[in-house]
Amino acid sequence: MGRALRILQLVAAFLAVTGSAFSKEIVVASYNVQNYLTTDRRVDGRSEKSAPKPESEVAALIDVLKEINPDILGIIEMGDEAMLADFQTRLKAGGIDFPFREWVKGADKARHVALLSKYPIVSRQSRDEVPFELNGVPTRIGRGILDVTVRPEEGFDLRLVGLHLKSRRQVPEFDETAMRAKEAWFVRQHLDEILDKNPKENLLLFGDFNDTKNEYAVKELIGSSKSQGYMKDVFLMDDRGQRWTYFWSVADIYSRIDFFLASRALTPRINKERSGVSSSRVWFKASDHRAIFVTIKVSDK
Repeated sequence: MGRALRILQLVAAFLAVTGSAFSKEIVVASYNVQNYLTTDRRVDGRSEKSAPKPESEVAALIDVLKEINPDILGIIEMGDEAMLADFQTRLKAGGIDFPFREWVKGADKARHVALLSKYPIVSRQSRDEVPFELNGVPTRIGRGILDVTVRPEEGFDLRLVGLHLKSRRQVPEFDETAMRAKEAWFVRQHLDEILDKNPKENLLLFGDFNDTKNEYAVKELIGSSKSQGYMKDVFLMDDRGQRWTYFWSVADIYSRIDFFLASRALTPRINKERSGVSSSRVWFKASDHRAIFVTIKVSDK
């Protein structure tokens, strides 16, 4: 009986390896990991100064991602590059190895947009500096624009643009809604430049837009359905049919502010049946956001 079980285990391992080697699909996830950085926070009911993300929250993040097992991971609210390396190491220890990474500096010195990938990054077009004026005052897109091209297999490139628009937290310097609208307008120009150059680009926009689909910023990013630069909203839901991705505990409000938008060329390749919003039971221990993910067909084999 022991020999038979061993043979079955070897067969299963072989199928797992060959199945992944000839996979026609990849999984892309986007996740606001809620302050994976050093900041003032409450830990176990106590206020702490300059504290890293608690170990219990980091462990929950890993558990959420192990359930999804993404091939490419877009990350929102990452700290500095050392923090990204730390997360990369922890994910590898948890069984998810991402050899390739991108990190955007941005104007915000604390929170950054990043990306981890199992596949090579063949082009980097990220923009740390995106200057503009708001009410006549010079400013910049807070977290920049992440822009990389990943090659999951020869003959198929996936271009990923990631962003984290201005938070809803009010500041005295400017109106936060107007700031998001301005940031979205400049990201829209970036998307149009890509798609004007190559309308058949397999382009996926991901991130935390900090607005709902009825607000200007999201509408601007989606664009006109009659235009070449139209980006389709990939409507996702969890296993209960719910779409919310963010819980604001102060007001007990659940909302969808994390998105995937896909270009016309990429949209037919998205497997909606294998895409969704994470239903992990530990989501609330990890972040105030839930991870979202899409499955993309990369080959016609």
